[in-house]
Parts: sequence; C-alpha cells; structure tokens
Amino acid sequence: MYKLSQRSLGNLQGVDVNLVKVVKRAIEITKQDFVVTEGLRSREQCCINYGKGRTAQQCSIKGVPAKYAQPSLSKVTWLNNPFASKHTTGKAVDLVPYPVDWNDLNKFRVIADAMKRAAAELGVKMAWGGDWVKTKDYPHFEVL
Repeated sequence: MYKLSQRSLGNLQGVDVNLVKVVKRAIEITKQDFVVTEGLRSREQCCINYGKGRTAQQCSIKGVPAKYAQPSLSKVTWLNNPFASKHTTGKAVDLVPYPVDWNDLNKFRVIADAMKRAAAELGVKMAWGGDWVKTKDYPHFEVL
C-alpha cells in the first residue's frame, strides 16, 4: 500500500474536495505509486505552461506575456484559451508514476484504473486525459 507524500498533499491544496477524496482512495488501492505534480494552477503557471513550445507572438495573441515564450520546448497544453484549464478552478489534478517515468504509458494506465475505481466507489464523476480522442493527456484527471 502506498501513501501520498507531503509534497503531493500540498499539491492538493485548493483542489475540489471530491477529487481529493478520489486521489486519496486511489493511492490506497493502486498497484503503481504516484505523485501529484499539480492541482490548483495559478494564472502565472498557466502562462508558463502555455509559453512552452510557442513563440512570443503566439503567446501575445492569447494574452500571455511574451516573456513566457519558450519555443524550443515541447508543448504541454493544447487549450485554445490558456486560462481555461480546469486546474484554474481546482477541478483537475496531474498524477505521475513514482519514480517519475513519463514514457511508460502502462504505468499511467494502472494509475488511471485506480482513479476510476476510486471514483466509482465514491460516486464521483471523473474524466481521464488518457481517454480523450483528440489529444492524450495521461497525467490529467478532472471532475465533471
């Protein structure tokens, strides 16, 4: 049985109470340890994320200051509106296998199975970014 680290618990501050319950239950039943890398997202973090993989001009068009542009990095968000993420209202979390491994999608699927099972047990409607059709976001979970 795994436990959430103090850092993960801190990253759940400001997150929807039902989503927190699901994450806490999922860590108890998962076969893959995980960390909460992000919960509630600030406006500045939205700018930082949107700037990754985009030019200063692309950022400015969307209301993101040009200083956040980092065109040499990979994109981490595909939102049309950089401030529309469910993270900004505490309705989403990002969970990553521990030790951190961004490339083993099976580990993300094991975490997703635990999250889905926990959500079903607790009667919480939730979506996983790994189930999305257009663009996959394997760490992402959000309450509906």
